Amino acid sequence: MKIHIATDHAGLELKNIIRDYLIEKGHDVTDHGAHEYDALDDYPDFIFPCAKAVAADIESRGIILGGSGQGEAMAANRIKGVRAAVFYNGPTEIVKLSREHNNANILSLGARFMSKNEIYDVIEMWLAEAFEGGRHQQRIDKLDY
Repeated sequence: MKIHIATDHAGLELKNIIRDYLIEKGHDVTDHGAHEYDALDDYPDFIFPCAKAVAADIESRGIILGGSGQGEAMAANRIKGVRAAVFYNGPTEIVKLSREHNNANILSLGARFMSKNEIYDVIEMWLAEAFEGGRHQQRIDKLDY
């Protein structure tokens, strides 16, 4: 699967771990940065290119990170065609439902609330979960009018 990934300084270490894990699993990963630690960087500079790439390729997915993942999801969701869901170590059912009911194509992770040991199962669940379609599709269609 083609996966785009991006973060600001807050998620840099975890982004690199996730990127390497996805590559090891055979995914085609594009890293939109950050590529080095800069405490003054701004997440939209990395999130917008990632979100635009996901929106341009409906077969791809995105994983974005930040301190909480909230601002990153807000930025990504400004791009038409993106449906970013936030997860920062709550019930994993949220991740499953984000795909089943909302066809989330970007997963926004709160790096300050997760460790590398916790993230692999969440990512695998999110990548494997299918969209149910049906009544949920008409709702998604209304998002991009």
